[in-house]
Amino acid sequence: MNIEELKIRQLTNQHLLDPSDKLTVIRDLCGVQAQFFPNAMHSLRIRCNDYDENTVADGLVKNWSVRGTVHVFAESDLPLFVRCNNGEAYRKNEWGGYTFWNDGRRVWALTPERQKYFANIMIAAVSERAYTRDELKELCRAHGMDAEEVDSMFESWGGGIRELCERGFMHYVVQEKKAYIASPEFSPIPEEEAKLEIARRYFTNIGPATIHDVMYYTGAKQAEVKNWLKMLPVEAFDCEGKTYYYIPNGKNYDKEIPPCIFLAGFDQLMLGYQKKESVYLPQEHLRGIFNLARIVMPPILLHGKVVGKWKKKNENLICTLFETVSDREKKDICDTAEGLWRSIKKITFE
Repeated sequence: MNIEELKIRQLTNQHLLDPSDKLTVIRDLCGVQAQFFPNAMHSLRIRCNDYDENTVADGLVKNWSVRGTVHVFAESDLPLFVRCNNGEAYRKNEWGGYTFWNDGRRVWALTPERQKYFANIMIAAVSERAYTRDELKELCRAHGMDAEEVDSMFESWGGGIRELCERGFMHYVVQEKKAYIASPEFSPIPEEEAKLEIARRYFTNIGPATIHDVMYYTGAKQAEVKNWLKMLPVEAFDCEGKTYYYIPNGKNYDKEIPPCIFLAGFDQLMLGYQKKESVYLPQEHLRGIFNLARIVMPPILLHGKVVGKWKKKNENLICTLFETVSDREKKDICDTAEGLWRSIKKITFE
């Protein structure tokens, strides 16, 4: 198999050549990363054949997930991604033990008793309706939370409110403004069983992939990945000196790579494979997409290769190119943009 055939398989499996309904796409991809909400929605839009901004949130939740990052994923997958320490911490409002947040690496102002007290207040609130982050802060302040306790509970990387999400009490509302709502009751899937299911979806819908790709995507060690290979019905082939693994899914790989795709920021096509071994991203362009602030910029994929990044502001589209492209290729970029965004009035190349 050559690189072109590999790309067609991956692009098809990721629904970039084979669009499907929203819930199929979101489950196949194990969710879409959502630190910046518009990125998640664009990632779905370019993959779904039923995308509707008015109903896109239906059946979805937003919460911490793969690699400890915020994803939008199917509500039915809450048991898969919110595992609550093998279920032992599920809806457990006790905070006397060790946690990532109170182990001394940062100032933690909440005693176990105070954390439980304010957790109960927030849990009761979001069970009635969605509360924004600021509304929860004000609610806690009204019940006596001081400034240092606010900094702990609402720490910018998660803090105590993240712990409530990771214990199955609540999740983000699927929208751009940060807000929380009570999660439905569910039974968390045991850790090893959940990891194996994520690996199964990965090899089926993000693969073919190398062992390094799987390690990069999941954060697993090599021994764990090799164990998954033994437990799953994977097949393999070699391409340019590397072995790629996949689970057959019955799809046809008969479509050509389109002239241009506007990928999302933090797109699964960038995050699904080891960035330093990507078949899409030339290494000289690596920092143009994966910057030092750990932001993954939205790439312009031209004939299956990243040649730049894009930014849309109102009715203007700015395309920052990393290399020289022909006039014909610029027209392909413009044609794709105009088909994707009917409101575009100006396209600028930098």
